Amino acid sequence: MNRSIARRLALMFALVALFVFTLVGTGLFLVLRTQLEHHLRESLDDRAQIARIIVYHAVTPEKWRMAREKLTDMTPHDGSTVYSVSSTDPYFHYGKLVDGSVVSNWPGGYARVTPAGGGPDMLTSTQTIPAYGTRPPVQLQVASSYSPNARTMRVFGSALAALSALGSLAVLLLSYSVTRLGLAPLTRLTRDASAVSPNNRSQRLNTASLPLELNDLANSFNGALERLDGAYGRLESFNADVAHELRTPVTILIGQTEVALTRNRSVDDLRHTLQSNLEEFERLRAIINDMLFLARADQGERATGLIEVSLAAEVAHTLEFLEIPLEEARVHARLHGDALARVNRSLFGRACTNLLMNAIQHCEPGAAISVTIVRDDDQVRVVVANPGEPIAPDILEHLFDRFYRAEVSRTNSRENHGLGLAIVKAIAEMHRGTVSARSAHGINTFAFSVAVSQIESDAQTAHPNAGVTVEAGAYSSLAKGKSA
Repeated sequence: MNRSIARRLALMFALVALFVFTLVGTGLFLVLRTQLEHHLRESLDDRAQIARIIVYHAVTPEKWRMAREKLTDMTPHDGSTVYSVSSTDPYFHYGKLVDGSVVSNWPGGYARVTPAGGGPDMLTSTQTIPAYGTRPPVQLQVASSYSPNARTMRVFGSALAALSALGSLAVLLLSYSVTRLGLAPLTRLTRDASAVSPNNRSQRLNTASLPLELNDLANSFNGALERLDGAYGRLESFNADVAHELRTPVTILIGQTEVALTRNRSVDDLRHTLQSNLEEFERLRAIINDMLFLARADQGERATGLIEVSLAAEVAHTLEFLEIPLEEARVHARLHGDALARVNRSLFGRACTNLLMNAIQHCEPGAAISVTIVRDDDQVRVVVANPGEPIAPDILEHLFDRFYRAEVSRTNSRENHGLGLAIVKAIAEMHRGTVSARSAHGINTFAFSVAVSQIESDAQTAHPNAGVTVEAGAYSSLAKGKSA
């Protein structure tokens, strides 16, 4: 169940207000009770002082009768104040002592007593008056009712509870209104975010008038929109490129088949048509396989089946495999350096093949291709360089994109479907490596790297100048020696 932030904040503010009101009310209640008890004791002291003077001077029976009359006159009719005198002489006796359970005591002879016969609690003050004249020592007790105090505290407590409840309710309502006003930027942010759609991908959240607390959130959301927009654009471009690449062979297949069906053909003509169709099917299969491979790489798949190998030997195997394309293009290659690394031999060979085929296709006859294996910090780089036409910087940064072919700057771009270098990039990333491209001084350089192995690192430390330089004619012997 989704709960409103404004309601939650308002409820929390109301609970905090109720707690504060309760805390303050409790303090006021205790202070008022203490003050009322203090005033009650002061009033009791005044009455006790007067009663003490009257009883102290009653030194004869005649004066004691007068003292009793005065005490009777001082006693209110509602019984809120009670005077009593007791002694060993029954004659010097007046009233009835307040007796019962003691609730609390205070210094100075004060006690709060609940009468045994029932009735409101009484605050008593008891003192002893020494003998004087013919009067023996007596004990004077003055008691005042707690009813006015209890009634005042009860009314005050009820009023305080009602005011606290009303105050908390007022805070709840006001907090809800204030919170909704404070959350207005968030509402506006939500409205702007809901306006973003595939048809309006360029829309971004307006951060100019947002408070500081929401500014970082809006900037992060805008960054996510930028990344999603880029990914969506790449997906659109990829889909368009896939459709374009698949349309060409499918169109050729349909056209050739339609032509073959227009009239009777000889067996040789049909065989020729089927052979041409087979080539287009092979092209379709290659595109689909490459797309599936790149899709797995996009899902974060890492290279498995890693084996510690000599990268120079692996590149030599690849050059041996490409011996015929090298001869047909009338170019030769040289291999420099070596390093040990844990790689998937099949994937590594495929990346090397793609880079070398790219170099072969864009080399002039008689040119030389240089393949260099170098260690760069925690990476081992395989660098393929060939002479060729300069490549513009804005083209270089896209050469490893899918289906990208620099048809203006590169020749033979129609002979492949533009996934070769993208596969090289995917294989490098599967080995925790990177790719790079550079064009300078008439030399075009393409490279990819794989993570260096610990074994190679130790060997490089022991033999810092270790490496091999292999001429084109030595590929076969090196591969055989490695296999042996």
